[in-house]
Amino acid sequence: MTQVPAHAASPNTPGRKGLSLVDVVAQSVGFIGPVFSVSILLPLLVGVNAAGRGAGAAAPLAVLVATIGMLALAWIVAAYARRVKAAGSLYNYVTLGLGHRAGAAAGLMYYGGVILLGAALGTLIGGYLHDTLQAEFKVEPLPVWAWQLLLLVALLAAVCIGVEFSVRSQLVLALVSIGVLLVFFVYVIVKVGDGNSAKAFVPDTAQDGWGGILLAVLYAVLLFTGFESAANLAEEATDPQRHIPRAVIFSVLASAVFYLLGTYAQVAGFHFNLDAMAEAAGAPLNILAGGGPGGYGSTAWGRLVELVILLDMAAVYLGVSVSATRGVLTMARDGWLPRLLAAVNARRSTPTGGAVFVGAVYLAVIGMSHLFPKAVALPRAPSYIATYSWFSTFGIFCLVAIYLMMAIGAPRGLRDHERPWLVWLCSAVGALLTAGALFGAFYKVPSPTVYATYFALGWFAVAVVIAQVVGRRRSAA
Repeated sequence: MTQVPAHAASPNTPGRKGLSLVDVVAQSVGFIGPVFSVSILLPLLVGVNAAGRGAGAAAPLAVLVATIGMLALAWIVAAYARRVKAAGSLYNYVTLGLGHRAGAAAGLMYYGGVILLGAALGTLIGGYLHDTLQAEFKVEPLPVWAWQLLLLVALLAAVCIGVEFSVRSQLVLALVSIGVLLVFFVYVIVKVGDGNSAKAFVPDTAQDGWGGILLAVLYAVLLFTGFESAANLAEEATDPQRHIPRAVIFSVLASAVFYLLGTYAQVAGFHFNLDAMAEAAGAPLNILAGGGPGGYGSTAWGRLVELVILLDMAAVYLGVSVSATRGVLTMARDGWLPRLLAAVNARRSTPTGGAVFVGAVYLAVIGMSHLFPKAVALPRAPSYIATYSWFSTFGIFCLVAIYLMMAIGAPRGLRDHERPWLVWLCSAVGALLTAGALFGAFYKVPSPTVYATYFALGWFAVAVVIAQVVGRRRSAA
């Protein structure tokens, strides 16, 4: 079996083995960002997307089907996490399944995607904060770029203070935002009253039946991206072989329950009317929470929902960045990136090399969004939304591609597992789901967003070349 170094005695090992089960769960849930995801992805699920097809009012059924597939991937991650204690997460797992060079290419693609996804979030949050203050309170204390820089400084401070502070901040942000929306979802369902119906889980409810539902499943996969990120903290957990598998499985299950409740509350809130959902595609959750036509709340509720979405976006920003810094550290420590990036702060045991590199990339993306706004421009969209759309598409494509590689390699990487039939089953289900999701990244996606997927494929080709060149040098050494 291909071995993955445990780095148990490495001077470049982050953390002090102080993270509990709750801490590593917070990392996965923080990266997933359930509140942020459920607030923006409903239109894609119901059919307001480039393909013009989806699950319609049966969106909750699409989430349920996607959950089954994601649990298969989560089981594979959990099985690997019981064996691997390194902080490289999926990079190590692909290495075990497909070999060192394939694993290195996968790691470079994966962490490149994670870093650019984090950069995209930073630009989005700054713009969202600026525009929300301007729309709700008619104030503009700072321009968009200043908010983005201020958030970046706060992020780097949190990362450098220590991982305990980072994950517990994610936990607080996520719990507050999830708690508020859970109350609101239940309130909407109660207000709908006799209008509630089980047809949200009936395939015939979708305009195109199972065809539309399966297309929506490809988008539903995006709801769960980042579920595996707890594994990036394996070297900093008190009992990684128990905590990491439990955190991964729990984060998928807990997020699935929240998504099922959230998607049902929204489609029921719009009375299962696809036209009404399409009209509210820009911000369906905000419309339901507001006090205007079609709303179930008030101006205060609408503002509270905007606030909790912002809090959850901040949790995602932090979660993605924690994963990115650990990934850069691991790849550099293993020789696939410059050794300088493996630097760790001796006093706080934080990955300073990774933090500096991630911060530099985030800063470059902020600069690009303002200096070259036409590079990824979208019709009638602010530059920060266009930047987020493009770079998040790149990042999510990279993550899903690595899920596919992990699923394909699982039968080899876990070939001595006591239940080989389950390995093969989860491998097949995970591969089919992720291959379909990658197809959805190309299918009828307009430019310039579709160029992000081509760019991701180009980055993977570069990663393969780097892995081959460095791999040959290591073999010759």
